[in-house]
Amino acid sequence: GMNVVSTESSLVEYEISEGIGILTLNNPRRRNALSTEVLQTLKGHLDEVSESGDVRVVIIRAAGPVFSSGHDLGELLQGDEEEHSALFHLCTTAMEMIRLMPQPVIAQVQGMATAAGCQLVATCDLAVAAQSAMFATPGVHNGLFCTTPGVALARAVPRKKAMEMLLTGDPIDAKYVKEIGLINDHYPASILEEEVLKLAKKITSKSNLTVKIG
Repeated sequence: GMNVVSTESSLVEYEISEGIGILTLNNPRRRNALSTEVLQTLKGHLDEVSESGDVRVVIIRAAGPVFSSGHDLGELLQGDEEEHSALFHLCTTAMEMIRLMPQPVIAQVQGMATAAGCQLVATCDLAVAAQSAMFATPGVHNGLFCTTPGVALARAVPRKKAMEMLLTGDPIDAKYVKEIGLINDHYPASILEEEVLKLAKKITSKSNLTVKIG
C-alpha cells in the first residue's frame, strides 16, 4: 500500500513507497495545466524530495486523460508582462530543480503532453509513455513561441527533430518520440504504471551512491 505523506494541497499529490517518491499532477479538470499554484506546489514537493534520505527515485505522473497541457493560457491571457515573466521564471526554476535533483526522475506519461507539459517530459531523466500518448509544442499556433520548452527539447532530442516539433507544432505519437529519443519507452496504457514501477524498483535496487555519482 502507498502511504500518502502530505495532503495539504491536492493539486500535486506526493507519496513515498519503498524508496520511490511519486508526484501526481492532480488537476484533471484543468488538463493539469502548469499554473502558478501548481508549479509552486510542485516546487515545494521537489524541495522535500531532494532533501529526503528515504527517496531514491522519483516518478512524476498525472491524473486524468491529459498529462499536462502546459501553461494555463487563461492565466497568460489575464496577466500582464510582469506576471508572465514571473510565471515563466517559476516554470524554469521548477524544471531546473528536476534536472538538478540528486535522485533520477521518471516521467510517466499517460496522455497528451503539450508545450510546457512536453518540456516537463523532456526535462525528466527518463520518460515512459502510454502508446496512446501524444506530444506537441504548439506555441507557434497561439503566438507564444515555445522558447523555454525548446531548450529542454533540444537537450533531449536531436536539434533538427526538435526544430521540426517547435516549428510545425503538430502532435506526434509515442512511437515517433521514442525514435527521436524524447522518451525511453512506451507500453499499452493498461500496463504503463506497472512498467514504470518496475523501472523505478530496478533503479532503487542499484547502489544509491553510484546513481548519484552518475
